[in-house]
Amino acid sequence: MTIENPSQEQIYTYLKQAKRIAIVGLSAKEDRTSYQIAKLLQQHYGYEIIPVNPMLAGQEILGEKVYEKLQDIPGQIDIVDIFRRSEFLPEVAHDFLETDAKVFWAQLGLENEKAADMLKNAGRNAIIMNRCIKIELAEMPR
Repeated sequence: MTIENPSQEQIYTYLKQAKRIAIVGLSAKEDRTSYQIAKLLQQHYGYEIIPVNPMLAGQEILGEKVYEKLQDIPGQIDIVDIFRRSEFLPEVAHDFLETDAKVFWAQLGLENEKAADMLKNAGRNAIIMNRCIKIELAEMPR
């Protein structure tokens, strides 16, 4: 299965315009990739991160309140960065569609055609799958 991502220029535009990134599946364990990338996004790149993890809802990760689901987050969400296995992407896409979030971003190694089709059929075309936000930011022209 191959999901067609936006152009490289469009991906950079999403990253430049974003201020708030919800991170679905963010772990509180410092050795996890999701935690390390969230910390980098927050501390190095200056994004506001919004942790989403039903098992840790109400707690804090990296000084930010953890939400149970995307729909619980107040205010605008620019990018939803997903660290859940590919089979869970349709569930995340469903939640995404109940928000006004702009970009659906599944991390490196994650893609799901059903989720992509759900989003496209709803008119939401800012879909990125199987790409690492950390790598994209590192390669983005300044």
